[in-house]
Amino acid sequence: PLITILIIVANALAFLYELSLSPTQLTRFIAAYGTVPYQITHGVALDPAFTLPVYLTLFTAMFLHGGWLHIIGNMLYFWIFGNNIEDRFGHLRFLLIYLFWGVVAGLTQVFIDPNSRVPALGASGAIAGVLGAYLVIFPTARVDTLIPLGFFLTTLRLPALFVIGQWILLQFLNGFSVVGGAPVDGGVAYFAHIGGAVAGLISGLVYRVVVPRRTFDTLGGG
Repeated sequence: PLITILIIVANALAFLYELSLSPTQLTRFIAAYGTVPYQITHGVALDPAFTLPVYLTLFTAMFLHGGWLHIIGNMLYFWIFGNNIEDRFGHLRFLLIYLFWGVVAGLTQVFIDPNSRVPALGASGAIAGVLGAYLVIFPTARVDTLIPLGFFLTTLRLPALFVIGQWILLQFLNGFSVVGGAPVDGGVAYFAHIGGAVAGLISGLVYRVVVPRRTFDTLGGG
């Protein structure tokens, strides 16, 4: 899965660069390259020193993360589900549609709270697209899932329909419980997840209609 690996490497390198910055530098970096809804809707950067077109932050934001748990969780989900979607779509098509899912996710969050000045960042919107496509293409594939049982942990092989379906449902429930749909500082952009997931679901449905039927469920998550 060449593209899946390259995207993970790109995210890791960007995160290592973030770690090299001082707190002040990191704050400015995130503000400059994260997606700030106000900047997108008004077409102007809040920081006059920032010369990159603000619309490009819809792309740069999906390679930035806010901490170790943020990037590890995103990349784990991406590795489990992304390689099979890349196999179905092909390398170049997968790269383009991954970026498309990320942009749709970012624009969804912008639409929900167009005047927010809080930067949104992370690959989760694009990865939500991967999950949506996987749900349609491999609904019965079995996914190894870690299940807590009190103080103990066990693994179960659960259908993708259940694992991904409950995650998408949680995004809707959490998203609509947040007034205005806007993440507070350090919060979660649930509507970015919803936008990406819906775009992925539609892409998966189009794939199943357009591509001659194959054995869709032979591949599963690891």
